[in-house]
Amino acid sequence: MDTKQSKNANLHKAKKEKNDEFYTQLSDIENELKHYKKHFKNKVVMLPCDDPMESYFTIYFLQHFKELGLKRLICTCYKGSKVAFTEYTLFDYIEELNGEKKKSNDDDGIEKNGYVMDIKAVPEQINEQEVRKLLKKKGVVSKLNGDGDFRSDEVKKYLEQADIVVTNPPFSLWREFVAEIIENNKDYLVVGNQNAIGWKGIFELLQSNKMWLGYNNVKEFIKPDGQKQKFGNVGWFTNLDIEKRHEKIDLFKTYYGHENEYPKYDNYDAIEVSKVENIPNDYDKVMGVPITFMNKYNPEQFEIVGLSIADSPLMTKHYQDYIGYNQDGTRTGRTGSTFGACPVLTKNDGKTVYYKNNAGHIVQATYGRLFIKRK
Repeated sequence: MDTKQSKNANLHKAKKEKNDEFYTQLSDIENELKHYKKHFKNKVVMLPCDDPMESYFTIYFLQHFKELGLKRLICTCYKGSKVAFTEYTLFDYIEELNGEKKKSNDDDGIEKNGYVMDIKAVPEQINEQEVRKLLKKKGVVSKLNGDGDFRSDEVKKYLEQADIVVTNPPFSLWREFVAEIIENNKDYLVVGNQNAIGWKGIFELLQSNKMWLGYNNVKEFIKPDGQKQKFGNVGWFTNLDIEKRHEKIDLFKTYYGHENEYPKYDNYDAIEVSKVENIPNDYDKVMGVPITFMNKYNPEQFEIVGLSIADSPLMTKHYQDYIGYNQDGTRTGRTGSTFGACPVLTKNDGKTVYYKNNAGHIVQATYGRLFIKRK
């Protein structure tokens, strides 16, 4: 398994096992948030999936509270956060500050309540050390009645008061989390797996220009035990208008006179453009491009027509009667049904698995594609 596949496998494994506690590093937050500063003036920002004592999202917004001109910062924490102080947790500390008796809520000793930080002002000068002092002051962080789940009515009431939501949601609940934000008509900037581009409900937001990708990928996260975990294909999703989405892609290639470089799919009414930089500047019909196109998508320059999915109206053919072969002519055991909705080209590149039917028609599948047209 190559490095890219390994990193994506880590992400799929985490989602499958609901091992969701991977925390964004401060450097990644700073590198992305520097492009959005104009959006935060006089706004209420909510961090609905963040331990106030340990989240770097909290630290970032408290450190930049005055610079950004925030009106208010709300941070809610799910019960029993694994990254709070190991020996002397934030939860214990808050209970003592509030004069509560330290006790376990049941035999497993796991905290059953979430916590909320709600701040409307910070000191003039505040660094990371001062942030932690601020959080330990009485009344800054308090216990919620419930577990702090972002889907709870208690947390939803805080969400209703927010203007912008910023966080790294749990991987296994990402789609549900985004749906909650959209339903409440909030602006947002959230970390997510870029495979979500092809998910039902998310693709429609991207296609209708109600969501787009941010500036950077996030390649490394911190686990609860302090170790670092690398992932592939993770980035930022937002509906905050940024300069990036108005930057046009420079198109240097031409289609006419070079048609052989842009073969037509055997099963989609579109031509294949294998790299974003190869998009021709003189072709006005439908083109299939890599999903990575979304990182450079400008809605003033292109229209997203569709996606390579099973019910795509652009799909013209299926391959149930095709058999897979290795380059040495031996059968792989695969059939054309494994293509799913992948675009297919009539070729054999002499390198990878190919498929053919009884009539000798030979094809190879590409990766998933976005279908676009120039405006």
